[in-house]
Amino acid sequence: MTEFPFGFGPPNPDDPDRGGKKDPAEQGGQENPAEAFNQLGQMLSQLGQMLSQAGSSSGPVNYDLAKQIALQKLAGQAGFGPPSDSVSAVRDAVHLAEMWLDPATTLPAGATQARSWTARDWVEHTLPTWQRLCDPVARRVSGAWVEALPAEAKQAAGPLLSMVGQMGGMAFGSQLGNALAQLASEVLTSTDIGLPLGPPNTAALVPENIEEFTKGLERPSSEVMVFLAAREAAHQRLFAHVPWLRQRLLATVEEFASGIRVDTSALEQLATQVDPANPASIEEAMRSGMLEPQTTPEQQAALTRLETLLALVEGWVDVVVADATAERLPGADALRETLRRRRASGGPAEQTFATLVGLELRPRRLRAAAALWRLLGDRHGLDVRDGVWAHPDLVPTAADLDEPIDFADRVGRQVEGGDPIDDPIAAIERTEKDEAESADEDPGDKA
Repeated sequence: MTEFPFGFGPPNPDDPDRGGKKDPAEQGGQENPAEAFNQLGQMLSQLGQMLSQAGSSSGPVNYDLAKQIALQKLAGQAGFGPPSDSVSAVRDAVHLAEMWLDPATTLPAGATQARSWTARDWVEHTLPTWQRLCDPVARRVSGAWVEALPAEAKQAAGPLLSMVGQMGGMAFGSQLGNALAQLASEVLTSTDIGLPLGPPNTAALVPENIEEFTKGLERPSSEVMVFLAAREAAHQRLFAHVPWLRQRLLATVEEFASGIRVDTSALEQLATQVDPANPASIEEAMRSGMLEPQTTPEQQAALTRLETLLALVEGWVDVVVADATAERLPGADALRETLRRRRASGGPAEQTFATLVGLELRPRRLRAAAALWRLLGDRHGLDVRDGVWAHPDLVPTAADLDEPIDFADRVGRQVEGGDPIDDPIAAIERTEKDEAESADEDPGDKA
């Protein structure tokens, strides 16, 4: 938690007009009463502005406040002004990457525009998606506060409940703003965390962050830029030409978050530690761990589906980019391994998601998924491999990642049986028929 939450900042000791105080020795050891009143007036003005924002915000999170905090934090960091040549560098890198990707996949280019983003741009363009991801958990937690109150307390509170809701929205907004500022200073592309956070059909890179990332590598910055552009372009091809994928990923995160259950006994204990007049105490309570979500079986199932789908996306991108860059970039293998480890460990998004949505966003089985896609492509070709994305019922499951050879054999039988893999209806009907026949045979086998 920040020391000065919700827009309050530390006073500048050299600027009394901004609320700072000069050394009392410079004033004969006494405070200037006029200056003290001036500071109080400024604080009240800030408080009024903050409450005005809360009153105009709807929903469980004050996203206006989140955006303001994130942008203010990023504005105070050096090196976030976009270089004059960053726009052309990103555009050229994406263009080159698209040409390299063409022979590596049957999916055509999905990005209609290439963008060079600053960290502040990343916040601006991804906030709508964050709103969709954070609203479910915020509603659950905010609602739990009210549900935990006895009926008499609810009746007595009356209009105060709406104020509690506003304060909770401000607390969530502050938490989100701080998290987004940290994340924006580390992400490399719009799809860096595996989810399609940015606008559709837009390949976006963050050159300043890429430059910082490159300092820890022994590769030319231009090489790193093209490699990351290839990953971003590959993600965009997948999200653009697999219509169900974007919705399925975001909906699975929403499903996990909406299933959160808050321990009301913890809320009762927490009530003794929260000062309703102090928004900072509410934020501190949320970060104390006492509201740690209780994982339900439904949530665990959603988490397994999400991890598998993320692994499949990242594994496919890993294989396609490797094929596109292996003979063109000398450091492609080293960069591939670096990005693999970064994604497998959760990268910059892990703590953010653990805090905001209640889950760790990492493709734990990235290597297994990459091995499955490689096997499928080697055995049956790119048309069959990429055709698996035609329908969600065709993509591999967590069990298939354990037995990739069985999955490849099953796909091969579908193709040999005359059911094109890119015809999902025929493939699904054949699978259902095989399962029905297998179920009919089981009783006789047991007998």
